[in-house]
Amino acid sequence: MARPRTPAGRAKRTHELLAEEYPGTAVDLCELDHRNPFELLAATILSAQTTDARVNMVTPHLFARYPDAASLAAANPADVEEIVRSTGFYKNKAKSLIGMARAIEERFGGEVPTRMEDWVTVPGVGRKTANVVRSVAQGLPGLPVDTHVLRLSRRLDLTEETDPVKVEHALNPMVPAGERGRFSLRLILHGRRVCFARKPACDACVLASFCPSAGQPI
Repeated sequence: MARPRTPAGRAKRTHELLAEEYPGTAVDLCELDHRNPFELLAATILSAQTTDARVNMVTPHLFARYPDAASLAAANPADVEEIVRSTGFYKNKAKSLIGMARAIEERFGGEVPTRMEDWVTVPGVGRKTANVVRSVAQGLPGLPVDTHVLRLSRRLDLTEETDPVKVEHALNPMVPAGERGRFSLRLILHGRRVCFARKPACDACVLASFCPSAGQPI
């Protein structure tokens, strides 16, 4: 197959190959355990600066005690801090969780919003978190941009942007709306398993045949 010459061409081929490497729906590809949009929202807030595995160890206790926005909105901050302590930055995360729950309860009737303009008014929620929930739990278009997506987008020369919002806007036209969440999640999985930050495993990478950075010094 001809080597793709444009960013859009590389994005298309990347998604095709990574779909073979990491098959499944957005729910299958997301490594945060959840049963509904509220749980995924809380788990995504907790996932900052820690691993999904660590979050998955904490959330069963959190959701057993606070199964919805109403119960979490009324929580004692010290109790939430104790539950989420092992995820790091636990005071800030507890504050964000309770603030998020109160906003959802008071402004959205206890239902997780779907519109981006509503999402970004919720404490502790930025575009990345909103796009995770939109694309995974709500079946809506969304392309979350985390450190892995940033790194792989640069290495694949899909964009020269470094700001997450600008990267999202650069990538969106390259990917069909309904595929954006899966595209992002597959980049994340590939970044975790193959395209490491310090020593990418280019010899084991299915994208190496056209990746502009393959085999280059980091």
